[in-house]
Amino acid sequence: MAKSGGTTRTDGIYQALRADILGGRLVPGERLKFPDLSERYKVSVGATREALTKLTAEGLVSTKAHQGYVVRPLSHQDLADLTQARVEVESLVLKLSVQDGDLQWESNAVAAHHLLERTPFRDAADPDHPTDEWSAAHAAFHIALLNGCGNRRLLETARALRQEAELYLQWSVSFGNEPDRDLPAEHRALLEAAVGRDPALAQELLRDHIAHTAQLLISCAPDQPNSAEADIE
Repeated sequence: MAKSGGTTRTDGIYQALRADILGGRLVPGERLKFPDLSERYKVSVGATREALTKLTAEGLVSTKAHQGYVVRPLSHQDLADLTQARVEVESLVLKLSVQDGDLQWESNAVAAHHLLERTPFRDAADPDHPTDEWSAAHAAFHIALLNGCGNRRLLETARALRQEAELYLQWSVSFGNEPDRDLPAEHRALLEAAVGRDPALAQELLRDHIAHTAQLLISCAPDQPNSAEADIE
């Protein structure tokens, strides 16, 4: 059955808003006003409201008193809390995924890694952030690794935490530029441990991978960048 025009418009602004948030074009703490968004994306206020509601449920948008919707504000403390949750939950889900995943899961993980390795990381037009394509391929690779887990509740929790973490990758221009870090090698090692059916090693590598990125962001990025509170008139 074909989608209605309203559903199509809502999906369209949802995808556009999500890409602009994860791509750093809408910055943490920025107010998301219905008239501005409706004009920017050429959709109705109703479609805009539905998209923002969905993004709020995903943790990419939040609501603040007297301000309405804002791009989720970031902070060192929030990142520390998120990292602790991810280290525990996501590494457990990966361990279960390696133990339980079937051949189709293994094939999907290999294919997702293949795409990630061949997707350009930087764009000359925006050298301070990963490309939208790389960010999407990166998220897809990590989700593919987790998808072998048979516990749906744990898997959904891990996916939600990963989605929130993607926003932090846009927080610092240092991500991917660390002289002592080989990000592609970390991803290859994760894949090899997974398809090699070594759950303990995969779990350890992922814990290190998550913690390393968080430590970089906390050390290089300001606390509460572009805080929405500064925009109150």
